[in-house]
Amino acid sequence: MGILHSYSAAVTWTGAGGTGTAGYASYSRDHEVEFPGKPPLLGSAEPTFRGDASRYNPEELLVAALAQCHMLWFLHLAADAGVVVTAYHDDAAGTMRVRSGGMGRFTEVVLHPRVTVRDEVPDAVLGELHERAGEYCFIKQSVNFPVRCEPTQHAVGRAAPADAIP
Repeated sequence: MGILHSYSAAVTWTGAGGTGTAGYASYSRDHEVEFPGKPPLLGSAEPTFRGDASRYNPEELLVAALAQCHMLWFLHLAADAGVVVTAYHDDAAGTMRVRSGGMGRFTEVVLHPRVTVRDEVPDAVLGELHERAGEYCFIKQSVNFPVRCEPTQHAVGRAAPADAIP
């Protein structure tokens, strides 16, 4: 049957102000997301929906979760295959369609990982690692929209400093 893993998060709305939800425009969408033993994550709605652009919104976090999950599985599978990855960067992008009345859903997320490896590795090997990472990614397997992986050409070399990776 498998091993069950449990996760918890506490979400606290901090935007009631003096009037609460007296009207759609009367309250802030600001909130805090807390995970046991970690600093709070400042959240809000997307700016289009009256949110604070300086805070994380759920849509961004979903795209990030998919990119993180894929990366972590890719690194795991690369290590198992003897492929030494020295840098990894993904410019993931999600598309959400919102219909009149406010109902919406994600239509797709596209991952664009760029991998640097220590030694030359055939593109086909890296492609297979990306494909398998997608099959193992828990988050991808939990969503009902396409998550595509379109790797950019990989590089061979030593890792660049973290702040040099665009």
